Amino acid sequence: MSGRVLVVDDNKVIRQLIRVNLELEGFEVVTAADGAECLEVVHRVRPDVITLDIAMPRLDGLCTATRLRADPRTRDLPIAIISACTQLEAEVGRAARVDAFLSKPFEPAELVRVVRRLTVLAGEGRGAAAEDAAADDAESAGTALR
Repeated sequence: MSGRVLVVDDNKVIRQLIRVNLELEGFEVVTAADGAECLEVVHRVRPDVITLDIAMPRLDGLCTATRLRADPRTRDLPIAIISACTQLEAEVGRAARVDAFLSKPFEPAELVRVVRRLTVLAGEGRGAAAEDAAADDAESAGTALR
């Protein structure tokens, strides 16, 4: 299964690392350098999944997730935070209905597994299944925040 992923991170090297790993698994990848750019391109790109870093200029990942959830056109898009998250950031992310968290540094195989799972959820629709998947991802990846 493949899909389109919008990768949002202000670090060009990290964007490229995520892009390469996902493209090797058959995903189409579009990138944005920060949350503001994400919001500018999301409707044109129409991704199946969005990955967001937290600490970015102009508009951080948590504010971006909140804005995506507030927009009826993007409120059901699966979102994964890929960042070195603090406990507070994770709680804010949960409040913004982020679907998965992956801590940096991450294993490429774990990145692919999380994105693949969220792509499946995008095809099935969000809801309780997405919440269960996010909890499973956090536990299995060791990203349940302390």
